[in-house]
Amino acid sequence: MADKKKEKRANNLADQAVYDAYKDAIPENEAWTWQIEGLQPPHIGRPYQNAGVKKAVTVLILIVAIALSIFFSFRILHTDPFKYGETETDGAALIRFSNPGEMRSLTVDYAVSDVRTVVSTVTGEDGKPVQKTDYTLTPDKTRPVTSIGEYAFNCDEKLQEISIGAQVTSIDPKAFYSCYALKAFHVDPENPNYCDVDGVLFNKDKTVLLCYPIDHDLYLREKYGYTAQYWPTDKWREKGLDKYNKDYTPEYEARVNTYIVPETVKTIGPLAFNYAELFRIYLPEGLERLETMALFRNWHLEVCDTYTGKAPEGEIPALSNLKASLPDSLTFIGSDCFNCDEQLQYVFIPENVTEIGHHAFWGALKAASPDGVPRIYTARSGESLKANVTLGDQWRGEYDKGLFPHASEVIGGAARAQIDS
Repeated sequence: MADKKKEKRANNLADQAVYDAYKDAIPENEAWTWQIEGLQPPHIGRPYQNAGVKKAVTVLILIVAIALSIFFSFRILHTDPFKYGETETDGAALIRFSNPGEMRSLTVDYAVSDVRTVVSTVTGEDGKPVQKTDYTLTPDKTRPVTSIGEYAFNCDEKLQEISIGAQVTSIDPKAFYSCYALKAFHVDPENPNYCDVDGVLFNKDKTVLLCYPIDHDLYLREKYGYTAQYWPTDKWREKGLDKYNKDYTPEYEARVNTYIVPETVKTIGPLAFNYAELFRIYLPEGLERLETMALFRNWHLEVCDTYTGKAPEGEIPALSNLKASLPDSLTFIGSDCFNCDEQLQYVFIPENVTEIGHHAFWGALKAASPDGVPRIYTARSGESLKANVTLGDQWRGEYDKGLFPHASEVIGGAARAQIDS
């Protein structure tokens, strides 16, 4: 190591000596052209050897680089909208749909082999010309789609309607998570596994509710002839929220922002009501399971009550057939089930519930709590709840009050509240 340091120091001294010897001898007007003995002459004003070839190679490299950049950018922007996998049968599994632009409706029956777009100019509602894109899909009739995979349509913000063909026999519960524009499903009547009821997706015998589309209220506004969009009302302006329709009426809320789960349903599936624009949900007595994130982030949900008997058509159940909060038949509440349902007014957990998942009520009940302390009422005593119910981590959630976070208060051994109106 010492030898290398000495050698480096000697070289530095030699370089300095050369500099000192020549710095005063070089005329200022020849500084850029002066040649030092034993070194190559400067190339100022003189061509390099093979300079033309080198320039040509440099230009060629730049052209190839730019071409490759454009090619891969084009490939990224024009990725195949459909990604399929193979199944154990001869069918195809839809793994991922990437909306090519403005596609609003899609039929899932056969694998798509080609997508063509036609852009035309039409007159908009304001009388001005707007561009319209139509899509023509070419199906491969030799590859029926038999399954729709996990997160296949995740976060699509354009698709409004999905039609499901007769051959689809498997749909992952998380296939339609965060499809914010989705307003309705249409299932082929010949499908042996699935059906829809007024745009909501169920299994065939309607014992499992699979997906209530996030924008189903748009479907209902169109169905009942409500055309006004997102107008605040006095009731919701006080809470800092917006509510649909400036001519808000109880009839409107009953038709558009209320959902009565059919009496046949035993399970509400994972993510079934994620981000739904609902203010009231009525569950049937006989419901057994609320799966993971079943009512995840229903920001406006105020009431989640139970009805007995047969579900009435097109109207809220009679008061005599209603009881506050969850059904006695319920046994399971999944993780994040009511997460961030801030407007929820009241929760009563019946005695038959044996498992509550983690963060099941995280952030719920906060806005509706008069003193800022969310309360959850349980039929079991506090000791019985801990001894007989599997409780997930932070199942009741926390809230900030003052300097320290506190868990929601659990009132054990409580009686179910009465519904007054």
